[in-house]
Amino acid sequence: MSQLIDFILHIDVHLVTIVNLFGDWTYLILFSIIFIETGAVIMPFLPGDSLLFAASAMSANPKYSLDIWIFVALFWFAAVLGDSLNFFIGHYLGKKLTKTKFFSRIIKESDLKRTEDFFDKHGGIAISLARFMPIIRTLAPFVYGGSGGNFKTFIRYCLIGATAWVTLCCGAGYFFGNFPIVKEHFSLIIIGIIAVSLIPAIIGAIKSKTSKK
Repeated sequence: MSQLIDFILHIDVHLVTIVNLFGDWTYLILFSIIFIETGAVIMPFLPGDSLLFAASAMSANPKYSLDIWIFVALFWFAAVLGDSLNFFIGHYLGKKLTKTKFFSRIIKESDLKRTEDFFDKHGGIAISLARFMPIIRTLAPFVYGGSGGNFKTFIRYCLIGATAWVTLCCGAGYFFGNFPIVKEHFSLIIIGIIAVSLIPAIIGAIKSKTSKK
């Protein structure tokens, strides 16, 4: 876990290492990380927003020879395909999977409940909104599929969310990631990105506890 935290907080340094070691294979590696984050259900702790920001910042630097448009396309497909796989896992295995000891050790019951409450409050648009919220973006397709949600409705909101997410994160990284002040305090920027993305989930949890009282 400590290695994962180090990777996330110093993702810019680790991405440089990946690019130097694997060259063009970097595209496939980063695609796989984003795909697994949402598609594997049990991997909500993998980097998402910060990875898009850091990779796009590197693509704006000529010395790395990375193409921002390839990143945008791959991240978009990874998000959509990952969410779709997650939806079908929830649809066909949802209830059975949540009852296994392995799943319950990784995914907390409170996270599932918070995701269900999120859907109850926002309806279908929750699929798009969840894309900007760590953990919930991994559980949202699973919960929606497990509840018997319609795939046509799901994929429509999924496409909207993925497009907005990739555009915002990649655009921010590409245009602002190489500012001197950003490069000097990259770890703090990453922490800030994570903190901002967690705000909706924290507010939702507080409201849920308050309403119960």
